[in-house]
Amino acid sequence: MNEMIQQAFAGLDPSKQLLIATGYTHCQEQLMRTFDRGFSEMTFAKIATVTGAREAIIHKEYHLSSADPNLVGKDNVIPIGMTNFDVADKLSNLGMEAIHPKAAQEIRKSGITLRIKNTFEPEHLGTIIDQNYCNPRPCVEIFAGRKDVAAIEIFDQEMLGSIEHDLEISQLIRELKLELVNKESDANSITFYLTGSRKKINRLVRLTEQKYPSAEVAIHKAAIVSAIGSDLKVKGILAKTVSALSEADINVMALHQTIRQVEMQCIVAESDYEKAIRALHKTLVENENHGSVIRRYVAA
Repeated sequence: MNEMIQQAFAGLDPSKQLLIATGYTHCQEQLMRTFDRGFSEMTFAKIATVTGAREAIIHKEYHLSSADPNLVGKDNVIPIGMTNFDVADKLSNLGMEAIHPKAAQEIRKSGITLRIKNTFEPEHLGTIIDQNYCNPRPCVEIFAGRKDVAAIEIFDQEMLGSIEHDLEISQLIRELKLELVNKESDANSITFYLTGSRKKINRLVRLTEQKYPSAEVAIHKAAIVSAIGSDLKVKGILAKTVSALSEADINVMALHQTIRQVEMQCIVAESDYEKAIRALHKTLVENENHGSVIRRYVAA
């Protein structure tokens, strides 16, 4: 693919010419088969890398914002303004791609800055995604999530001290081509948060029960609501989160926060997804009023 791009762009000068390329690159890698609908973004990333671009710009239908404006209201969301590729990866894991993860990986490795712009607001500077950026003020930059999640909970006393359940069930998930969003475990249970067809999920449950007759396997219809930011070291963020959900009469099924402090995931009932997004956005974004901080760095 690199060779095809080098040949196509040989002798051209982007400083003097507007170069227009098709999204599809005819090459041995067979992009459409490998990346499906993400093939055009792979071409985009490869062109940026091969030509040594200073910046890669993607135009979307709306700003990369602090939440879905259809859920929390257009007047309540703000463009993120600036963030890093860790945040972009978290969004991809939730199925809300700012850019195809493989394309982002290509741009990230090349040290190229990525900019997401709103097609309908060309004068706006958009959101910059930079490898080394970290928000100067720890805060939640965006709330995202998905509600088509099946939480497969496996409880087995024989799991204690063994990693076999995790390894073997993970292999089944891979073979069934289910998408793993997250997982959690303790001494005698493990829960996989998956998306995929109900038929495949039911088959996973049957295969797990056959493999581990002593296990109790349950399926929970759930939603994941994620608070994401380049720096989430916000004092009292867990207390504020639980309090906001409690005040909205939402039960927390599980709560995940990693040492990396880039994402915090709340697992709630699928029916509470929209309500949870609105409650948490109001508490941790609107009430925190950090929009001016983010916009200042975009302008800079």
